[in-house]
Amino acid sequence: MHHKWLNLFFLTLFSFILNLSICYADTYRGKITGTGVNLRSGPGTNYSSIKTLSKNSEYTLVSNKLYPSEKSCSKGWYQMYYEASATGYVCADYVSVSTLVFNENATTNCEQNMQAAGFPSSYWPGLCKMQQDHPSWQFKAIATGLDWVTAVNKESACGESYVASSDPANIDTSCKNPYSKTWYPASASAVAYYMDPRNWLTDNAVFQFEYLKYDNGLASSYASAASDLIDHSEFYKYHYAKGTNLGDVMNDVGKELDVSPVHIASRVLQELGAKNTLYNLYSGVYPGYEGYYNFYNFGVSDSCATSNGTTVCGLTYAKNNGWYGLYEAIKGGADQISRNYIAKGQYTIYLQKFNVVPTESNKLYGHQYMTNLSSPSEEAKSSYKTYNNAGLINSPFVFYIPVYNNMNNTNYYSSNGAVDSNDLTDPSKLAISTIVTSSGYTYQSGKISGISANTSISQIKSTIESISGSNTVVVKNNKGNLVVDGNIGTGYTVTVNNSTTNETLTAIVKGDTSGDGEVNALDLLQVQKKLLGTYTLNDVYDTAGDTSGDGEVNALDLLQIQKKILGTYEIK
Repeated sequence: MHHKWLNLFFLTLFSFILNLSICYADTYRGKITGTGVNLRSGPGTNYSSIKTLSKNSEYTLVSNKLYPSEKSCSKGWYQMYYEASATGYVCADYVSVSTLVFNENATTNCEQNMQAAGFPSSYWPGLCKMQQDHPSWQFKAIATGLDWVTAVNKESACGESYVASSDPANIDTSCKNPYSKTWYPASASAVAYYMDPRNWLTDNAVFQFEYLKYDNGLASSYASAASDLIDHSEFYKYHYAKGTNLGDVMNDVGKELDVSPVHIASRVLQELGAKNTLYNLYSGVYPGYEGYYNFYNFGVSDSCATSNGTTVCGLTYAKNNGWYGLYEAIKGGADQISRNYIAKGQYTIYLQKFNVVPTESNKLYGHQYMTNLSSPSEEAKSSYKTYNNAGLINSPFVFYIPVYNNMNNTNYYSSNGAVDSNDLTDPSKLAISTIVTSSGYTYQSGKISGISANTSISQIKSTIESISGSNTVVVKNNKGNLVVDGNIGTGYTVTVNNSTTNETLTAIVKGDTSGDGEVNALDLLQVQKKLLGTYTLNDVYDTAGDTSGDGEVNALDLLQIQKKILGTYEIK
């Protein structure tokens, strides 16, 4: 009786919440135009800062209403969604407001095409923006036939999903099934936010809908793309040092099993992480299990891990399934994903979390691969970054996107993917050197290197903060001014905070002797003049000029910079 009452309560609550959006014909978007803009808990600088917003990030406004300012910001304040149903206030001076109009009648060719494909009008703005930027992309609607509120209610069952965010709006306090001290049962509003496809119709988030089978058109690029995705991780470095490039292995496995190698790499990274915490699962040297590997954490259930430990559970599973040797281990896990998920109607990352079109009716709303609610969006960002870095972003990708019945024209929960609720909220207790190396960069007292040319400020900040915690990294240029956008260059400083101290490190970007974050003709000229004795490169700039790593700036470095500019060589 108690459970029936709860189900009725949540269904009634969601009917009410989702129907709130019917009041609005349009959705108002706010694009952040300033740097270091604070999102505050109330309409005034006298309220606490919730987080710092990145320039050019976009969010959904509650409405286009301006709230009078209690302190500072004479124009007033907009209220906006920043995480699931949680809201904050941002000064109107730093917001450019646009309106997304949801017309039922398709007017443009794109809207007509999307309507013909089966997408409701509320999908059109996001889809058509991507179609305009990437004409080769294809979008296919999955008609689930499911009622939206019912689907959200079913996916909100206690124990089905967990969030790392401690915001009360994201936690189901009625669920008495905690996962750990840092992972909370997800509330219905949080589930609705992550489950609504319209919240993820942006370039870097749409890859959770990518078709996960092997694309022969990308065959020549898959191996390097998979390697680029995981080459900062300890498991990749470990095997690379022993003579094996896991990207090549994943490509061979993917081709054999008809599974995207990038998806295999993304899934392994998601399960093992970038650090060496699960060394015993990927090293193949644990006593009694030599030569066995488990790259997917299969067999590591909560009950088994509590009784026997992660290592024994994972390696016992690997041994029982014959995962001896790297190829068989990577193939074995990928084969299970292929047979047990992709072949059963869960052929996108989204569907592996939200099983809404299963081939077996009894698996509806169940048989999920992960309980982490934000996993699809996190893996999507990794895939996007990998394809983009490899120059493959305009390949003819196919995206299968679910459509539910009775969805309101205006999606209530929306921040355009600008939210990452899985960020650590508290500073890490790890040493600064460990934070830097765990992020994939190289630490030397007072210096940080291993940074590629054209690495953006936001990229290095978000990468390190995935280990150190939210808002724990500050970047300044070589003039000492705070910067939040553009590329990081040699001579910039990166201040990293942990729970007890901070350390300021000077950045070194190999080949970038001028400090503009790029390798270009100016750097070539400076190195050439250095060799002629007419120009001096001091300290980190001299180190940046030594691209070959032999301890001096010489003709070999000049040649490598020249070839980098011509696009025939990559500086390591």
